[in-house]
Amino acid sequence: MNTVMIGIKTDFIKLDQFLKFAGIAESGSYAKMMILDGTVSVNGQICTQRGKKLYSDDIVEIEDYDEIFKVTKEEE
Repeated sequence: MNTVMIGIKTDFIKLDQFLKFAGIAESGSYAKMMILDGTVSVNGQICTQRGKKLYSDDIVEIEDYDEIFKVTKEEE
């Protein structure tokens, strides 16, 4: 499985914002639907909290995606 690094400039990003930022979800409502449907996992655990804070080195997996997404901290 391919790992895609997604850099953020802040200390954390909320899960729903991350899905939009990474281009996984086209809109906030689509991100919310994906999360509430239980298709999103954070660090191997299904997550249904759209406000879940993601930090550097967290891993996000989406059901039926060929890629996993790793949060990285960009240097300022």
